[in-house]
Amino acid sequence: MYLRTKKMPFDSFNEECGVIGIISPETYSIANTAYYGLFALQHRGQESCGIAVGNGKRIEYYKDMGLVPEVFNSARLETLPEGNIAIGHVRYSTTGASKLCNAQPIYFIGKMGKMALAHNGNLINTKQLRDALIAENGVFQTSIDSEVMALLINKYSTNSVVEGVLEACKYFKGSYSFVLMSSDKLIAVRDPYGIRPLCFGTIGDKYVVASETCALDALGATFVRDVEPGEVLVFDGSGIEFYHIDKPVEKKAHCIFEYVYFARPDSEIDGISVYASRKESGRILARKYPVEADLVAGVPDSAVVAARGYSEVSGIPYGEALTKNRYVGRTFIQPEQGMRETAVKVKMNVLRSNVCGKRIILIDDSIVRGTTSKKIVQMLRDAGAKEVHLRISSPISKHPCYFGIDTNDYSQLVGAFRTEEEIRDYIGCDSLHYLTIDELCETVHSDQKNFCLGCFNGEYPYIVEDKKEKEDKSLLDK
Repeated sequence: MYLRTKKMPFDSFNEECGVIGIISPETYSIANTAYYGLFALQHRGQESCGIAVGNGKRIEYYKDMGLVPEVFNSARLETLPEGNIAIGHVRYSTTGASKLCNAQPIYFIGKMGKMALAHNGNLINTKQLRDALIAENGVFQTSIDSEVMALLINKYSTNSVVEGVLEACKYFKGSYSFVLMSSDKLIAVRDPYGIRPLCFGTIGDKYVVASETCALDALGATFVRDVEPGEVLVFDGSGIEFYHIDKPVEKKAHCIFEYVYFARPDSEIDGISVYASRKESGRILARKYPVEADLVAGVPDSAVVAARGYSEVSGIPYGEALTKNRYVGRTFIQPEQGMRETAVKVKMNVLRSNVCGKRIILIDDSIVRGTTSKKIVQMLRDAGAKEVHLRISSPISKHPCYFGIDTNDYSQLVGAFRTEEEIRDYIGCDSLHYLTIDELCETVHSDQKNFCLGCFNGEYPYIVEDKKEKEDKSLLDK
């Protein structure tokens, strides 16, 4: 029997979500602008997407499961009205199951009228906030943290929605970059640690907010700057007002995996080029962990730039060892349990003529469960590779992430209880080396103080209350 499931069994961290927001002094077919912005952010979420449009009188929206071009064709976009405010969302589920009721934007009618919200991140105190709201007769239609955020914002919107946002954010624990639209405002918020990215720009007299600069580029927008950690931007069509969440933190904690894996290489986040950081990671790997080989290749797509950096320093030719099926989305018909290897080959296959008889250096951005890495190494050997040397452009992932990555317990991580050599033995490659934490920080020209490195060292910006319980359970299951 074949099952349609939300996740593919591949050995990488999974994306979170992407958001877009546009506000214009004039009414026009603004849904089209949101559509192209979401298209540029498709890599951040491939389960569902949605667009909400407002014109001062009403908000209309459409959302569904699937990729952006699957959900929105020309006919569907035309059903959305002309407007002067729009927000959009692409989703990979972290809190709440992958189903239509949990797709975003979240639409609701509250004290300040009709509103819609789109959120990238993950709250770690969702249950506590949800239980408190239910005790106050709150009613929920979804199982996602974004609806909790919407209800809490509404609760505190006594005089204005801005008041509601500023007060509600004091209670949020976790990562959040979100856009909220009312009848006459677009509000953009980034959490006090700046864990998830958010930036804004202009298209003439229009303002655009997006998860990444690549979306601004796709729309022909001029980048203005990143939204600062803890900053709240309020756009009303004629200008911007700036506020800050009254929740001081000791330091910033940007997610460093945005540079390793999540973001598109043509984006810049907090002034750092994703492409440059990935290329530098490959250069460091080549200097620190050289090996004689005939070909350097990257696991597509996020490790390709690092592989080119390794090739430049080592002098070993760069080439493709693997080809990727670019038409496989995050959701697809999963093979039976006994056909998991087929599932990997659906997404990726070996270029036999490039690897046969050669010693291969394969660069990857991370190893999570280890299962797919093991299968890829075997696929390369079956195609005639003489040796396979694996180099990873991040440190060993030893701890779960609770802030928007789909790894929330130790049992999912091959590196949680294994040394580098034990991981190499499990995967079956000829050699294996990772970047250290300090080396990874070199790639973004910073020390450790500005980044969340919890998945590597277990040090999180927030105290995670159920972390110890999950760690104990994983030790028992080991």
